[in-house]
Amino acid sequence: MKKRIYIAGPLFSQAELDFNLKVDEFLTELGYDTFLPQRDGHLLADLIVTNEPKYNAIKKIFDLDVEEIIKSDILIFIMDGRVPDEGACVELGIAFSLKKECIGLKTDSRYLMDNLDNPLILGAIRGRAAKSITELKNYL
Repeated sequence: MKKRIYIAGPLFSQAELDFNLKVDEFLTELGYDTFLPQRDGHLLADLIVTNEPKYNAIKKIFDLDVEEIIKSDILIFIMDGRVPDEGACVELGIAFSLKKECIGLKTDSRYLMDNLDNPLILGAIRGRAAKSITELKNYL
């Protein structure tokens, strides 16, 4: 049975969306099933355009993402950005609390301080952060 990976990361710029797709493609080529929220989930902007009430849209997104984290074996946490994406941080926390394998991916050279990231993030990923997409293979 294939392992399932939930890909948690920012979804707000074209560069972020393209990078997420590259991560997804790499993992799929390795033989994993993936859940990529931008492709497989709901996007708030899309739901609001259809006049979905805001609370219902938020609940729909949250419930599906939690359900998909529960169904996954591994969460890949994309750490790039000046600070990690808030939603991805929540997804990481949920996955960690469910005892899922959590692995970071950080291609960004910025750190919180002294070449270290946030201790809670480092704790949740147990210090495992790949520095490139291809390096993820070493942690899987």
